[in-house]
Amino acid sequence: MTELESLNAQLQALIASNNAKSDAAQLTVPLDRIICNTEQVRRYFDPAKLATLTASILDLGVKTPLWVRQASDDKYLLIAGERRYRAAQDAGLAEVPIIIIEVDEASAFKLSLLENLQREDLNPVEETEGVLHLLSCQLDCTTKEVIALLNRKAHLDKKKVESSNEDTENVFRKQWSVVENVFTTVGRLSPESFRVSRLPLLNMPADVLEVLRSGQMEYTKARVIARVKDEKIRIELLQTAIDLNLSLSEIKQKVKEIEQQSSSQLSEPTEAISLKERVDDTWRRFKKAKVWDNPKKKARIEKVLAQLEALIKDE
Repeated sequence: MTELESLNAQLQALIASNNAKSDAAQLTVPLDRIICNTEQVRRYFDPAKLATLTASILDLGVKTPLWVRQASDDKYLLIAGERRYRAAQDAGLAEVPIIIIEVDEASAFKLSLLENLQREDLNPVEETEGVLHLLSCQLDCTTKEVIALLNRKAHLDKKKVESSNEDTENVFRKQWSVVENVFTTVGRLSPESFRVSRLPLLNMPADVLEVLRSGQMEYTKARVIARVKDEKIRIELLQTAIDLNLSLSEIKQKVKEIEQQSSSQLSEPTEAISLKERVDDTWRRFKKAKVWDNPKKKARIEKVLAQLEALIKDE
């Protein structure tokens, strides 16, 4: 069993213990002795759901203990339960129940990531960032290096080739084994579906990402709106889509209209410049042409010249 699988087994045991309402190893500590994890993957907490939980805690108290690890003699680092922690604060509680988990700092962080990633209500952006963080921890590299590894695997699979350097290939195989273990343990996406459908979310404009984080829109709709380059128009479309609960097909149609309008506006000055260039080019060639000695052509030139003079007379 790998380290991650062992942590996941521990996580499932803790969840089962919570579901069974076990009070084993529970303590009650002052709320101000608990420190929130600044690297918590979940950054957005729905205000309405938080208010509902706060009302419940005011009525019944905190029924499910927070998971923590000992940070110092009198402080505890929160592993799981930040929504309950925030609701307890809003409810004005002085103390909350906790379960102390005996893990080191790195394992606590991974346990927190696993707990969040297996929740159904985690939004796509937080899920993507969480998976990247977990891969980064397991591979001991940066998230950029993780993305490069995923892209390299896709390239090798497409070309159906392996590295010519045996040492490099062995390192890559070990790294990829770790990647597969992470996705198997999390149990949501495959590495390739994550690369194709999730990673592009992180390249979206900040306003679109904010809407996704807040859970106001499905990521399939957000990806379409993100194609709109003009920030003001994009923000207006985001708000309209949220207010009117537009379907994916309706959003696609609106984006198509925006793109067509933008294309039309761009083509107008191009056409004007093109026409001017044609006139300039024609005039240059006309001065060099031998048409003056031909009576028929000379008459036609006089006629066209008179039309041009009449055209610009009122300018």
